[in-house]
Amino acid sequence: MSVVDTKIVWSHAARQAAFERWIAGIAPRHGLLLGSLEPASADASFRRYLRVSADTAAGGSLIVMDAPPPQEDVRPFVRVAGLAAAAGLHAPRVLEADLDHGFLLLTDLGRTLYLDALQDAAPAEADRLMRDALAALLRWQQGVPVAALPPFDAALLARELALFPEWCVQREYGVTWSADEQGAWQRICGLLVDSALAQPRVAVHADWMPRNLMLAPAGAASPGVLDFQDAVAGPITYDLASLLRDAFISWDEELELDWAVRWWQQARRAGLPVDGDFGEFWRALEWMGLQRHLKVLGIFCRLKHRDGKARYAADLPRFFGYAQRVALRYAPLKPLVRLLEPLSGASVRAGYTF
Repeated sequence: MSVVDTKIVWSHAARQAAFERWIAGIAPRHGLLLGSLEPASADASFRRYLRVSADTAAGGSLIVMDAPPPQEDVRPFVRVAGLAAAAGLHAPRVLEADLDHGFLLLTDLGRTLYLDALQDAAPAEADRLMRDALAALLRWQQGVPVAALPPFDAALLARELALFPEWCVQREYGVTWSADEQGAWQRICGLLVDSALAQPRVAVHADWMPRNLMLAPAGAASPGVLDFQDAVAGPITYDLASLLRDAFISWDEELELDWAVRWWQQARRAGLPVDGDFGEFWRALEWMGLQRHLKVLGIFCRLKHRDGKARYAADLPRFFGYAQRVALRYAPLKPLVRLLEPLSGASVRAGYTF
């Protein structure tokens, strides 16, 4: 008979059996109430998270990560969790790990995503939350050692950009570019890659956005930081661009600029290697954001067509809006507008608005 609650669904009996053996073995050490296991969340990868009550002196709950090999490898998560803790960040602690099967037992950072809190917040509260997120980002960049992370190099940047023509242009919209259009795309990619590589390198979370930040309980540092397993050594503007121009919530540009200036001033005081000219820093941030937005357009379409997760495609118009704004603003990037317009126009005709 299963030792876990039947509301947890497994796609493979062998993986369910491995999980039950593992969690039964660790349950006594942590006071886990196995009948309380329930889904906590899932993300765009193959990982999912389960919440389990713990009958300990402290009470509360813990989180189980289920990350099936070979699609997922929990080792980077375990390694970066240690780096984040050493930097004084409020990140999950790894209490137990089965590295071969991809099971982790983690501390629980709560139930309220930053994204949910921001969507319901009054302007003053949203400003406070964003300033907390900026302060935590600064702590991440100061405290997580660059040398401990793999490089965000030209090859990786190019692979990310290649997702856009493959999955968004061809698979989602059925568009085939001419030789001239392909040439324009390659020139744009070269500009974006060169701009990214010219920036100072810091620890890059690679997804520092409200959906990966948690409101912390009273008395704890805020925010909680999740989903850091893809951390790299890369451009200093990357995470700030991710936070300000998010996949699921947008801000007026006046707010983006205000928060960017505040972070830039704090980074200069902290000794981070930011450009002394804010105008040049902002340009680099916008170009970095454009690289990310083109990548995400490709990823969201891949999630729809390859992985059966069509809900992400609902946010494609937001990314077209981000990308068009930046491409129109900078003369070297304007050829990108001609590549985007047939796709974004199709979105508008389908009922989306930017």
